[in-house]
Amino acid sequence: MFDAKRLLDQFLGGSSRGGFSGSGHPGHQAPYGHAPSPLEQVARSLGGGGGKAAILGGLASLVLGGRRGGGGFGMPGGFGGGAGRAGGLALIATLAYQAYQNWQASQGQRAAPPSGRAAGFIPSADEAARMLGGTRFAPASPADEQDRARALLIAMITAAKADGHIDADEQGRIFGEMDRHALDADDKAFLMDVLRAPVDVEAVARLARNPEQASELYAASLMAISVDTPQERAYLDHLARSLRLDPGLVRHIEATLAAASSQR
Repeated sequence: MFDAKRLLDQFLGGSSRGGFSGSGHPGHQAPYGHAPSPLEQVARSLGGGGGKAAILGGLASLVLGGRRGGGGFGMPGGFGGGAGRAGGLALIATLAYQAYQNWQASQGQRAAPPSGRAAGFIPSADEAARMLGGTRFAPASPADEQDRARALLIAMITAAKADGHIDADEQGRIFGEMDRHALDADDKAFLMDVLRAPVDVEAVARLARNPEQASELYAASLMAISVDTPQERAYLDHLARSLRLDPGLVRHIEATLAAASSQR
């Protein structure tokens, strides 16, 4: 059975030493000599062992790596490490939650969040559970976890395709690496379907069931790319409109991820 939550964890936290760089050098992180993407920097900073984790982490670098510029909302540090850190689903949810809370406070819809932690902080697994408990950022069931993780993976990969970086030739290279490393059939089928699908902003937006999940999808899309091309900026603007996100909330999400990128 396809486990989207596990795949998301590996995309965000797996080691990128799995040989997907195309250089033959296991430490090389940027395909085709481009700067590492935010997601690739996440994988580098979190580390995460070998075996399948390394393969999937390396695949994440190939699918979402090689972005131009390397600026934007990259997160090269500050994500912590060790068994106590939050998984990929909680990581995205807590960043979106912080932005959502701050936006509501700015609108006078709620009291300002307690001070003491700067916006964009990366919580441990226990902190994430306490933060999200009782909110719509917390999955209601294991099945809901899987649905949310699948939606976030689709959002990230679709954003990565927004500027045409992943063309037919690049897809062929990625599929070849999947075959070479003998990924699970379910993982491979999911990734191939998403990579082959046309870039459809409205389809991504339809994955959101409430404003909280909409903010997570936008945050995940932002994490997947360096916003350094007009196509990427236009894609994110279109996505925000399609998700019906308030422009102020969009700014809070972007500011929260920018703050997270500066953490060391």
